[in-house]
Amino acid sequence: MKRGDKVSINPSTMCFEIDLKELSRNFVIVVSEGKAKLTELPRHGETKIITHQGKVKRVKFDEGEEF
Repeated sequence: MKRGDKVSINPSTMCFEIDLKELSRNFVIVVSEGKAKLTELPRHGETKIITHQGKVKRVKFDEGEEF
């Protein structure tokens, strides 16, 4: 899994299915305008979902490690 992987949506039902056995880390699924993307969350950091006029514009990552 990498950042921004597209999630397949069944066009007839508008549903998607995720196999949680394949995903070992924390993640989010962002849905906007009929599209879905799966994004792995960083181990240390922030993830911001930026919207504009009711649509997802971008997902920003601010990662770091404690010293």
